[in-house]
Amino acid sequence: MRRPTRRNAVLATLVAAAATATLLAPGTSGAAGPATAAPDPDVVDVCADRRPGPADPGAYGTQLDGTFRHPSLTPVDEESEHPFPGREAEYDTRSYIKNMKVEAAYEGADFTPDYFHTWQNVVDFDGRRYLFQYDRSEGRVYDITDVKKVKVVEKLSREDVGGDETRANGDWAAHDYWGASTVQWSAKLGAYVMVQSFESKRQISELSDHPPLDKYNNPEGVRKLREKPGLKGFKVYRLDGPRKKDWKLLATVSTDATQADPLRSDPATAQQGSGSIDVPHWTGGKYMFLATAPDDTYSGTEYPTNLHSAGYQSWDMSDPAHPRLLDTWHLPGQRTGEDAAYRKNPRCGNRTSWMGARMPLFLPKPVEQGGRYAFAAMGGYGLTVLDVSDPADLRTVAHLDLPESVAGTEGDNIDVSQYEKTGMIYYSGYPLTEDCYEPYKDVYQIDVRDPARPRVVGTLPRPVPPRTAGFTDYCQRRGSFGPKRTGYYTNPGKHDAGLLGYGFYNAGVQFFDVSDPADPEIAAYFVPKAYGRDTAEYAYGNQTHGVYVEWDRNIAWALTNHGIYALSSKVLGKPDLDAPAKPFRTSEF
Repeated sequence: MRRPTRRNAVLATLVAAAATATLLAPGTSGAAGPATAAPDPDVVDVCADRRPGPADPGAYGTQLDGTFRHPSLTPVDEESEHPFPGREAEYDTRSYIKNMKVEAAYEGADFTPDYFHTWQNVVDFDGRRYLFQYDRSEGRVYDITDVKKVKVVEKLSREDVGGDETRANGDWAAHDYWGASTVQWSAKLGAYVMVQSFESKRQISELSDHPPLDKYNNPEGVRKLREKPGLKGFKVYRLDGPRKKDWKLLATVSTDATQADPLRSDPATAQQGSGSIDVPHWTGGKYMFLATAPDDTYSGTEYPTNLHSAGYQSWDMSDPAHPRLLDTWHLPGQRTGEDAAYRKNPRCGNRTSWMGARMPLFLPKPVEQGGRYAFAAMGGYGLTVLDVSDPADLRTVAHLDLPESVAGTEGDNIDVSQYEKTGMIYYSGYPLTEDCYEPYKDVYQIDVRDPARPRVVGTLPRPVPPRTAGFTDYCQRRGSFGPKRTGYYTNPGKHDAGLLGYGFYNAGVQFFDVSDPADPEIAAYFVPKAYGRDTAEYAYGNQTHGVYVEWDRNIAWALTNHGIYALSSKVLGKPDLDAPAKPFRTSEF
């Protein structure tokens, strides 16, 4: 789900006529646009324009039996409503619960750094537990030692400079922000080390989802985006306490392959590639894995506002102050000039699909502990199994194409917590539109007991509202509906066998019992109200967008557009509402 941006009001008049015309007539997005710059050679335009038009309103919606039929194909259209017969007239302010208990609820701006998405981490200092919740310049630090008496320890913001990341203020230096992070214990330093991703901003004013201002028709916008300054890479900090003043910068590293020295780049100038995307995979040992496009030739993606198609890199973190690049990997078709491979993908030309990594590799076991395989979720490129036993030589083991599910994110998250026990991984994308105006995003059960032959063997059941709700499918509830993620590998404690918890947008938090892979079922859920007293109206549809589980205390935190909830459940085990028995140090597997 993308947030509305200030550019919408400015661009609305310019885009309206052209966007309407092209939506009604696929194949016309070559309409003349602002072309004061030469065409960019790294905007892939390999196949004829096949951008989908709007779905026929009669082809989807509530069925006679109360189920919902999704449209089979839709264009990128994240900021519009798509009403249908049977949709609720208003957003739902009730909540629903099964086999769960709300231990505490915290509402308002202090507990909502961003309406649309946040990242979380836990650290323990001096017998107290702290939760980080953040999205770039908006960050919060909470003392969550007593689950029922959470306190705000620090609030970071750029509100006073209009969110402009090029400007310094009391909280941030120019071009600095809180990137998606992993926090692990470094035995070498005897301290927590935080690795923060610095990536291209996805909410941009230079390009639009629709022609004539998308990347295919707006070379001037592409040029402006290429010229924006900022670090593309990652930063490494030593943490001597939970607050920003306790961070000590150890390294600033560029993933831009054109830099002469990645540890000595200039963040005040433009850098190539995507930077490190989402939470780096590092467990405090020698090896780290990133999702990144190392330069602008990593371009094989259809998404109209995204210029890069990320692959993966491995890094040596033996000395956290001096990370060293080991290897870079990508699929054929991801780089400029790999046209023949790109044409083989049925999404070629649809001007819609996100193609490339959105998150780093998923490892069931760290390489340092004998782990060999990693799994890659690459949007429209599907699933790839890699052998990472030698991180200096990343090798492809197998590839699996997944069914097209356009629009929306087709492949983003892989839960690998059950792999060592059952050989199953759980692969999913997530919705980007409201009112279910896109194909449903299934959570695929994939059997990889033989890593050379992965195969889909099922899907997790679709959440269904209780009878008391008054509607028969969550699509009718308004807002986005579908899986987001099962948190991150950074959650403290050891993941419970047979249990997966997903943030499911307007279906709240859903816990799936997958102990019997042949018969998965929904074991518990909590569906909060659609919005709170301080939620901006444009964010009402982006409801529960995350879940973060403290497996060591059996507490699940639901992250919503109006605050956070602390949840317990018999499926998690008896909750510990006080200080943890032992501090979190390193992710467990």
